[in-house]
This record gives sequence, C-alpha cells and structure tokens, in this order.
Amino acid sequence: MTELTGLGDDQRDELVEEVAREIQLRGLTTPAVHFLEASRPYRPLGPHAMLFFDPVLRSIFGGDLAGASALLADDDGIEQLIDRLEELSEEVGWDA
Repeated sequence: MTELTGLGDDQRDELVEEVAREIQLRGLTTPAVHFLEASRPYRPLGPHAMLFFDPVLRSIFGGDLAGASALLADDDGIEQLIDRLEELSEEVGWDA
C-alpha cells in the first residue's frame, strides 16, 4: 500500500477499520490504545519509528505490515485508529 498522504479519506477509513478489527479480533484493543498513546513522542520520527515498533507489529499483523506501517506513520491516521479502537471497546461492553 502507499503512504496515507496519497490515500483518499475513504481509503484511510477502510484501512483504519481493517487494522482496528484485526486488533479487536486478537483481543488487543486496550493494549493497542495504550501503545498508540505511548507512541506520541515518537510520531515526529514518522516512518523511522516504525523500525522500532516493527517486532510488535509483526506479531500482531503476521508480517503484513504495509497498511499498518503507513497508518502508524500518519498522525491523523493514528488518532483515527485510537478513536475507532475506543468505539469498538465501548461496543463490546457487558449487557446488564
């Protein structure tokens, strides 16, 4: 996949949804939100920070990193992913 800066809003939305659902499927929604929040200081490094996070991403996405790497290299994409993960977390609440 290309960088998010070259993607339209619909393509970014699809990528965010795909990554968020993959994280939710693995039961890692809360840890992922904490991880993304903790990565804020590294965001100015952009794609270079991806080298640092590569082992974590490979374990989550099984080696298919193109979309996840592009998403995590984009501040707006990260914020959108955090928002979507929080929405998914709220959807999976307990019914009383």
